[in-house]
Amino acid sequence: MGYKVLGRTEELLQGYGPRRGLEGPFVFATGRVLYYDVKEGSYWDPKTDFYVPHDEVSYLHNELMRMIEAQ
Repeated sequence: MGYKVLGRTEELLQGYGPRRGLEGPFVFATGRVLYYDVKEGSYWDPKTDFYVPHDEVSYLHNELMRMIEAQ
């Protein structure tokens, strides 16, 4: 198993903090920050104020795995 350093956590999450009712924030390999809404069962993007489609989240996860495998 490998890993990739995306940057310093405090820099990546600057301006993002805990939000009531949501899990996260989670930083993806692309630098995108999302929160997970357990009730909705979807990731929420605070920049757009929309839920992210499952296929897009799957793409973000796959990008992370590709970055790790490339190491």
